[in-house]
Amino acid sequence: MTLTYEWRGDFGDPEVAALHARSFDGDGRSDWRARLDRHALGWVCAREDGDLVGFVVVAWDGGAHAFILDTMVAPEARRRGIGARLVELAAEGARAAGCDWLHVDFEPHLRDFYLHAGGFTPTDAGLKSL
Repeated sequence: MTLTYEWRGDFGDPEVAALHARSFDGDGRSDWRARLDRHALGWVCAREDGDLVGFVVVAWDGGAHAFILDTMVAPEARRRGIGARLVELAAEGARAAGCDWLHVDFEPHLRDFYLHAGGFTPTDAGLKSL
C-alpha cells in the first residue's frame, strides 16, 4: 500500500463529500472545489493507492492567520498517523504562504490529538453560534 500526501492536491467533490460524510456522521456537504478555490489558502489530500483517505482545509485571513478546518481521516485508516501528517503539512503550507499563526478549534475528544500529535498550544478562545 502506497500512502501519499499533496498540498493543494487534485480532488473531486464526490470523494471529499463521501469522506466528510463518513468522518462527520453523515454530513456530506458538496461543492468543495468551488468553495475552497474561493476561500481556502490550501488543503492537503492523503491518498492510499489512489483512494482519498484523508483531507484537511486551511482557511486564512489573507495575512498572518491560518485556520485548520474539516480534518478528516477515513475510519479504516485512523490511528496510523495520517491525521497528524495532514496537520503537519497544513502548517508547512501556511508557513510557506507567510502566515505566522495556525489556529484550530476542536471538540473535547480531539484535545489530545491537536495538543500532542498536532503540536498546538491550548489558548482561551470564544465561539458564538450564528
